Amino acid sequence: MALVLNILVASVASIQFYRAGHFSWKLFWPFAVTAVPMAFLGGRLSLPSQWLQTLLGLILASSALWFLRPTPDVEIAKTPSIGIALLVGAAIGLLAGLTGTGGGIYLTPVLLMMHWSKTKTASAVSAVFILLNSISGLAGLWSGGGGIPLDVWPLLISVFLGGSVGATLGSYRLPVRAVRFLLAVVLLVAATKLLFT
Repeated sequence: MALVLNILVASVASIQFYRAGHFSWKLFWPFAVTAVPMAFLGGRLSLPSQWLQTLLGLILASSALWFLRPTPDVEIAKTPSIGIALLVGAAIGLLAGLTGTGGGIYLTPVLLMMHWSKTKTASAVSAVFILLNSISGLAGLWSGGGGIPLDVWPLLISVFLGGSVGATLGSYRLPVRAVRFLLAVVLLVAATKLLFT
């Protein structure tokens, strides 16, 4: 269900951020080229989830606190080496497949904490990253005998509407500080879910 909803909302966000001129192919492709096959592999694997959820929850909570700190108004971005991006992409893709996510919730903090991207570029790159990894993870799930729950269909309209509003605000309207604050909130919600459910 999460992967199907990810595909829809990431499609909307990808189009909006691309139209707004925030997407960077140069930054995106090294992460994606290794992440997509690893997301497929992760979708096929079944690992003990408790330790993985706890680890990821702690990482996301730490990332959220990092985003809440005061930051300078001027953002600096330095492109990572291709080798590092390939390795990071593979790790994030595997996590995305294992956890049934698109991986953007891991990629965005990495891009910003390492100063590899400006905030709105990170959002744009992560949206396309989520789209491709969700498709790949869903394919891995299907190949392992999984299917789409029937109760996902009513949620599609809500996700489409919410995703459209959020992508428009994020790509055109909201200042960078607001985007970073909302990212921190999303990370805290995700961390809480992983740690306490």
